[in-house]
Amino acid sequence: MSLEQLIHNCKNNDRDAQAQLYREFSKKLYATSLKYSRNKLEAEDNLQDSFMVIFEKIGQYNFKGSFEGWLRRITVNTVLQKYRNKGIFEVVNERVLKEESVTIYEEDVSLDYLLNIVQELPDRYRLVFNLYVLDDYSHQEIAEMLGISVGTSKSNLARARMILKQKVESFKKKIAINE
Repeated sequence: MSLEQLIHNCKNNDRDAQAQLYREFSKKLYATSLKYSRNKLEAEDNLQDSFMVIFEKIGQYNFKGSFEGWLRRITVNTVLQKYRNKGIFEVVNERVLKEESVTIYEEDVSLDYLLNIVQELPDRYRLVFNLYVLDDYSHQEIAEMLGISVGTSKSNLARARMILKQKVESFKKKIAINE
């Protein structure tokens, strides 16, 4: 069945088509969900919630633009909405921490370790870091998505980078001591 036919069938609440759509896109959307979640269990819950929204709103998809992009946007927005509802973002004054270029990736630090420490960041820092660094959103777009000021977005990014840099440096010191 073509993707277009699959979408039409999902719009008609065809359970088999919905199951096929889930099978086809769940792995990619799980990766997106995991990026914005604290852990795997939360990512799984967020994925399920995202598919509930997808099936509820699939009638609004008008075949303009990438369907996968549309799915991804719903997934990101579903996860972010949970955090907005929790009120995790603190308002900061517009005096922003200096946004410096911080190299976080080091060749002697595994990618798994880096992904783990990003997931360990406090929610407000992790979300802004992922949106800005991994998904290339601007601070203006992040501010609009999260209902915060541009200054808060910049401040949270700077703090996330500082935390990550400290964790990487600490990890590298441990490695050096053990060698």
